Amino acid sequence: MDYSKVFNAAIDRLHEEGRYRVFIDILRNKGAFPNARCFAGHNGPKPITVWCSNDYLGMGQHPKVISAMEAALHDVGAGSGGTRNIGGNTHYHVDLEGELADLHGKETALLFTSGYVSNEATLATLAKILPGCIIFSDELNHASMIAGIRNSGCEKQVWRHNDLAHLEELLAASDPEAPKLIAFESVYSMDADIAPITEICDLADKYNAITYCDEVHAVGMYGARGGGISERDEVADRITIIEGTLGKAFGVMGGYIAADRVIVDVIRSYAPGFIFTTSLSPVLVAGVLASVRHLKASSEEREAQQASAAFLKKSFADAGLPVMNSVTHIVPLMIGDPVKAKRISDILLAEYGVYVQPINFPTVPRGTERLRFTPGPTHTEEMMTELTSALVEIWERMELRKAA
Repeated sequence: MDYSKVFNAAIDRLHEEGRYRVFIDILRNKGAFPNARCFAGHNGPKPITVWCSNDYLGMGQHPKVISAMEAALHDVGAGSGGTRNIGGNTHYHVDLEGELADLHGKETALLFTSGYVSNEATLATLAKILPGCIIFSDELNHASMIAGIRNSGCEKQVWRHNDLAHLEELLAASDPEAPKLIAFESVYSMDADIAPITEICDLADKYNAITYCDEVHAVGMYGARGGGISERDEVADRITIIEGTLGKAFGVMGGYIAADRVIVDVIRSYAPGFIFTTSLSPVLVAGVLASVRHLKASSEEREAQQASAAFLKKSFADAGLPVMNSVTHIVPLMIGDPVKAKRISDILLAEYGVYVQPINFPTVPRGTERLRFTPGPTHTEEMMTELTSALVEIWERMELRKAA
């Protein structure tokens, strides 16, 4: 076996398909987001504007967050010291879990090192604990949810995206005595649409299923206190388990679940992805704690972000650019070709100082490649107007089709 030949061939396939991923070498400018410095292909750092960050509200730059992290660093040092069950449980972790439980109106919460880990560990563990469990998964669920369901080894039924009739058809055809779990997201980040949570909960009640809602693209963003779509729609109490991230709207790092005390205790006690990994640094947890507390009390960032998203959507549409229909804070621009998506991204960075990564397969289906813009409260109208003009020029240069 020529191992190098096999590995090189695998990379060559990605290049041939136009979906080889390049990580841009940048540094954000503290206190000046979305401004950053790019080190790729230049003699020195080049100023750029970041348009694809999941730090939706700029909380990674917020003075309260930075101050809390600095204080924790000087108070307790850098690392956590180990896993939660050995040496990595700190008062910061306990306080944050209390704040997150309160945010979602649940009895308790559990921290993980990332949103991916919280999804994978929780879903895999739940289904193993429930004998004969059937998981009903929306077809556009995140890779981490799919991994958790796969690793559970249980039966999986995939329902068409947001198709309640199809979900009910699958539920009705299943064994009435079998444990059932309906897994879905609140905001789907690539298509920028929202799940019909109330109706899903109605079906869960009808067929005696429990519900698992991934709110990673909605926590901090929606609801009076940032509890997500489930808070906005006043259905959080009907969802069995709410999962979220600390690395998007809250601006730092980590993931979590919130649920009743017994369910959380089961995951804490049985999930390898929780038990056997070093816990989040208390420095990070302190930053998240400050962010969550701030966004519970302040809607200013959410309102400014929504205004920016609305402005950019209208600007793209008025210019005839193929902006996808979006009812959320995410602004996707359909390209439909991986090579063209990468080319547009490269031109924007090299010529206009605009940083936006192309989104290709397997993140989205082949033929639906896109650019995904996430305007935030610190993106100005002038920035958005200049971005639109740059895209129009590139569209004309590349002779791309505009929206009808």
